[in-house]
Amino acid sequence: MKILVKVTLLALSLSSFLLTAKEVTVASPDGKLSFTINDVAEAPKYSVSFNGEQVIEPSRLGMVFKSGPYFDQGFAITSTTIQSVNSSWQQPWGERETITDHHNELQVTFAANRETVNTYTLRVRVFNDGLGFRYEVPKQPGLAQVEITNELTEFAIKDYKNATAYWIPARQFNRYEYIYDTTEFEDVNIAHTPFTFTLGSGVHMSIHEAALVDYAGMSVNQRRPGVLKADLAPWSDGVLVKTTANFKSPWRTIQVSEDAVGLLNSDLILNLNEPNKLGDVSWVEPGKYVGIWWGMHINETTWGSGDQHGATTSEVKRYMDFAAKYGFKGVLVEGWNIGWDGDWFFNGDVFDFTKPYDDFDIDAISQHSKDVGVKLVGHHETSGNVSNYRRQMADALDLYQSMGVAQVKTGYVADGGNIKRIDDDGIARHEWHDGQYMVNEYLYNIKQAAKRNISINTHEPIKDTGLRRTYPNWIAREGARGQEFNAWGTPPNPPEHAAMLPFTRMLAGPMDFTPGIFNMDFNGLGANTNRPQTTLAKQLALYVVLYSPIQMAADLPRNYEANLPAFQFILDVPTDWQHSIAVAGAVGDYVAFARQERHGNDWYLGALTDEQARTIEVKLDFLAADKSYLAEIYRDGDQANWVDKPYELVIEQKTVSAKDILNIKMATSGGAAIRFKAMD
Repeated sequence: MKILVKVTLLALSLSSFLLTAKEVTVASPDGKLSFTINDVAEAPKYSVSFNGEQVIEPSRLGMVFKSGPYFDQGFAITSTTIQSVNSSWQQPWGERETITDHHNELQVTFAANRETVNTYTLRVRVFNDGLGFRYEVPKQPGLAQVEITNELTEFAIKDYKNATAYWIPARQFNRYEYIYDTTEFEDVNIAHTPFTFTLGSGVHMSIHEAALVDYAGMSVNQRRPGVLKADLAPWSDGVLVKTTANFKSPWRTIQVSEDAVGLLNSDLILNLNEPNKLGDVSWVEPGKYVGIWWGMHINETTWGSGDQHGATTSEVKRYMDFAAKYGFKGVLVEGWNIGWDGDWFFNGDVFDFTKPYDDFDIDAISQHSKDVGVKLVGHHETSGNVSNYRRQMADALDLYQSMGVAQVKTGYVADGGNIKRIDDDGIARHEWHDGQYMVNEYLYNIKQAAKRNISINTHEPIKDTGLRRTYPNWIAREGARGQEFNAWGTPPNPPEHAAMLPFTRMLAGPMDFTPGIFNMDFNGLGANTNRPQTTLAKQLALYVVLYSPIQMAADLPRNYEANLPAFQFILDVPTDWQHSIAVAGAVGDYVAFARQERHGNDWYLGALTDEQARTIEVKLDFLAADKSYLAEIYRDGDQANWVDKPYELVIEQKTVSAKDILNIKMATSGGAAIRFKAMD
């Protein structure tokens, strides 16, 4: 084995790595993508090429400290090491069971001719689907306690004048919950990641980060035309990162693909995270749930106590009975604990996470849960007061553990920059959701839950950076405009929203979007009301397109029982997959995914479109070549459109094989959902 490794490294030293006095290049295993770093006089810089063309021009590296010299000018390459990795690992749950990790790694150490703050390492990993690089800073003279006030990392886009960007603004009040803009690249100011864009050549790229731990979240800020700078969310005192040497930054990631679909079939972010640290996680259970949730958003019930209170003993039992009847694993209950009365957005100081309202009998609900075999899905809303939650967290999680709760939805509703913490002097400070303080607070919650075999679904979260690999109980999160905006948003999510998410937000990881609304006209039909701007078929397609290991059937039970034929797809579709393949798509226009059930033979396909009706061809070559399949198709009717005929749905069957091509016709803001049932 050692001889084979040496032979591989020798070949790589000739074909994938090039070392000169001032410049080092590392290429992807297929040779199409390359990363070059040099130590030019002004400061170390890197560039990226794809298919022989530069896509990122020489871009600055380095960081600035509050005390002491900077990692900036005067640094030269002093050593390099190279290696290649070609291995695989398995997810306990996910889009696919087995993930291939095939990359070439370059480690470059820089040093400056000075006595203090004089060295750091840049580690680079280049895959066929993208690359990541991070700073590794050892303890050294002049650098023990560290306060970073600026990260100098830049992304200088070569063809920015002909590029189109798809983005949401960062450092705004509504966190990540914005409608995506499609603009010329030059019109971007400060944007959240994943930040996706297409070059004039058709190359698709997305900038993000991986393994965000004990560091501030990164946005990208276009200071000069075409040059994006790392912009880290600050602490309340203005410092960006507070740490100690020896430390590592998150990976700065760049996905690169010849087309839009290539972005969707990438495992870059997961591969740049550390393996599972929790050990046996068989207690983490993917699945589907229902909940006392949508009724609150459409004002049939309330979170607060009173005549319309949703979280009552009788109502929870009713939902549990519905879940048991149709095979759902859990019932989400919000509004059960003291603190929801009044304007709960500002109630962070008064939430009590162990004391229920009088009409919520914990013991009776726990017993009913056991009787019908449906688990309570817990809920902790902090309204942004994390110190109040931290004081009660252990007791609150202990309570849920005693009730057999396996999953908890947490909430951090507060304006961006207005997370409330109480410092050691008893003074209230206000932080960003994506600042270092909250990065650590979210992860603390995950670790505490893991000790009790509880999984967490974080709402108003820090963005996903692949930590679900390291902590598999971080089972889902929100982090974008979800279904609730269709009840009361101004405006509701537009038709292109679901066609935009896979190429932007979903590149980061699973999203708890809460699909499955069957009643579109609770505020009336038409183009100018708060309602889902989709057809019914598109709501079904969301279960396949917008991946999450936990999927909610979000509508009211009565609306499902009024349309059991369409409801059947929700009952059938899994949430855990053996394989996932994006088979068609264009950013913000349309998308189609095929996914095979975990440890089974059936495949599922979801396709959806924006405001344009369209027909797409999908080759079924992802199916097993030696099998026939019964395709159970849920598609838009010929007269369907999202504005006034969203319910026009055709359910039909046909026998297909891997040799066939399906023509999928979709209405305006429509879609299709298909189960391919393997035949004996």
